[in-house]
Amino acid sequence: MARATFQFHAELNDFLPPNKRQVRIEHFYGERASIKDMIEALGVPHPEVDCIEVNGESVDFAYIVQDGDTINVYPISTVAQTDCLSLVRPKPLNTICFVLDIHLGKLASSLRLLGFDTLYQNNYHDPELAEISSTQNRILLTRDKGLLMRSVVTYGYYVRNTDPQQQIVEVLRRFDLFDLVSPFQRCLRCNGILQPVDKQVVIDQLPDTVVLYTDEFHRCQNCAQIYWKGSHYERLQRFIDGVLDLNG
Repeated sequence: MARATFQFHAELNDFLPPNKRQVRIEHFYGERASIKDMIEALGVPHPEVDCIEVNGESVDFAYIVQDGDTINVYPISTVAQTDCLSLVRPKPLNTICFVLDIHLGKLASSLRLLGFDTLYQNNYHDPELAEISSTQNRILLTRDKGLLMRSVVTYGYYVRNTDPQQQIVEVLRRFDLFDLVSPFQRCLRCNGILQPVDKQVVIDQLPDTVVLYTDEFHRCQNCAQIYWKGSHYERLQRFIDGVLDLNG
């Protein structure tokens, strides 16, 4: 059988079993295969890979692995520290927007709260998520590495943390989004854009206490949900401040 030696760097080791982390992996194979297929066979989804070196030369995902190859696989966090020229990095997105799987409902709400265009439904199936990501150029965020391995997915990321507040910080750091935070611009229910609305237009939909003490309102242009600065606003503002304080 043919043999190739793989070394996965930094956070790509999160996808490997403990005995294969931070070490050179001797991979034996019998059939001709692309380096993309071989990397994923070892457990690492292709959207997490930013650069591949074979025998010291950069290659793309279509490269056919040869007997005796020495392969280094890097995530985006480490490429700047190497001489590796990425031939697999997709072109930068003009606008950062997301689609999330069923496991990340709280993260979806947090992203919307911070102003990011975020699609989420608890009845999306994996093929639909992958197709939305592909056709709409949305970053697919998931806790399912198998979903990231679907061939149509170009932009994607496996969310490591399970705590929702840590998840939002993780995503903001991964995609360098702290400077793009613009809170209270999107509907938390449906992702629609919020616009100011005159009190008299919505007064018959408001609780009596809100009518008495509040004059500023916003309404979702999609689902017509009404928002105002009540006790919930103060709680959400504390959450936002806590997230932004973790930048650094």
